[in-house]
Amino acid sequence: MRVIIFAPSDVHSLELAGLMDVFAEANARVAEAFYEVGIVAEEDRPIRCGSGLRVLPDSDYLLSPKGLDTLLVAGSVGIPNAPGRGLIDWLARTAPQTRRYGSVCTGAFLLGDAGLLGGRHVATHWQYAALLAQRFPEAKVDGDRVFVRDGPMVTSAGSSAAIDLGLSLVEEDLGRDVALYVARRLVVFLKRPGDQSQYSMHLAAQGVDHSRLYKVQQYILSHPDADLSVNTLANIAAMSPRNFTRVFTQEVGISPAEYVDLTRIDVARFLLEGSRLSMDSIAAKCGFGSARAMRRAFLEHLGATPSDYRDRFRTSGDGSRPTMSEIG
Repeated sequence: MRVIIFAPSDVHSLELAGLMDVFAEANARVAEAFYEVGIVAEEDRPIRCGSGLRVLPDSDYLLSPKGLDTLLVAGSVGIPNAPGRGLIDWLARTAPQTRRYGSVCTGAFLLGDAGLLGGRHVATHWQYAALLAQRFPEAKVDGDRVFVRDGPMVTSAGSSAAIDLGLSLVEEDLGRDVALYVARRLVVFLKRPGDQSQYSMHLAAQGVDHSRLYKVQQYILSHPDADLSVNTLANIAAMSPRNFTRVFTQEVGISPAEYVDLTRIDVARFLLEGSRLSMDSIAAKCGFGSARAMRRAFLEHLGATPSDYRDRFRTSGDGSRPTMSEIG
């Protein structure tokens, strides 16, 4: 099965390496060269990745092999430089001839330049989702998902999401057992579902300076089962409830109540992925009060029930993650 990865200038090295390693591990598992993977670029000369790593492509895009099954476009650091007309024409001509095609991170911009995003759901790095939607209004951009499959096109978020995209393709081609083997070999435990959010309240908490709001965010994360009403949080911040709500929403981008809900979901996700606790226990630890309330929150924000979420991460019959001995 021939797979070609196009690497733009300033490509993210992790995206290339992640995809290549996923396909290589799959080949090792089935003990044959099921995937024939090549890297092409605009010119047949070494590419300098955004990290400084240099990669030698197999050829320029015009000399890529015929009969491609899969065409993937990697992303660059930031928005890709304006490509030549020849490359855009090649993408527009070649992608529809493959069984599937797609992109990682900002590679979606190149697919858009080639007219391949029209009417399709598209994922990209959350930081560039708004710009992608602005530049290609005919696309249905989702900046919150790890990867999205829409017909023959599959697109993903940035960097490490290339591994998730690759694992989804391996599962499609060779089955879940092989995909799980590859995930364990790469020590990523198990692939994330495509509709898992890129966004984490843990990361958001790091985006605010060490101020009164930072202390509030850390308190929420450390005490998800506590009273996290606006009055309580405003007292921690030494602000009036009205002023606290205004400042928090302005600086963090969402209301305190929504931040609390999403943080509780984050903590619940962690426990669902890595523990054998019951739904009632997890709901209590995360401040939902009941499993039913947690279920409503998951459906509202993630579009999946806690049970469905746990099943997607299951690595054995009891739903637990593999031990280190199992991974090694």
